[in-house]
Amino acid sequence: MDTVTRLVSSRPVVIFSRSSCSMCHTIKSLLLEFGVNPAVYELDEMTKGPEIEQALLRHGRNPIVPAVFIGGEYVGGANEIISLHLQRSLQPMLKNAGALWV
Repeated sequence: MDTVTRLVSSRPVVIFSRSSCSMCHTIKSLLLEFGVNPAVYELDEMTKGPEIEQALLRHGRNPIVPAVFIGGEYVGGANEIISLHLQRSLQPMLKNAGALWV
């Protein structure tokens, strides 16, 4: 989990994804529409991808991707991010993390 912790602490918004995952694409698109510039780690394209997947799985992230971290904290996968958006809670969360300036 050290690699995950290091990666997550590097930016206000971090997404662990797979390049072929349609829900990952949807979440990345949603955040980009807000003007967020997330750090995106495509696990299927990384040397340490399987190691990171196992670390996420060990910490209860199932399904593993998308795994969205905002402000260094795990927020959830696609269902949680979409729910936060529909509840109008996502944008304030992004602002508080320093990912939005508007």
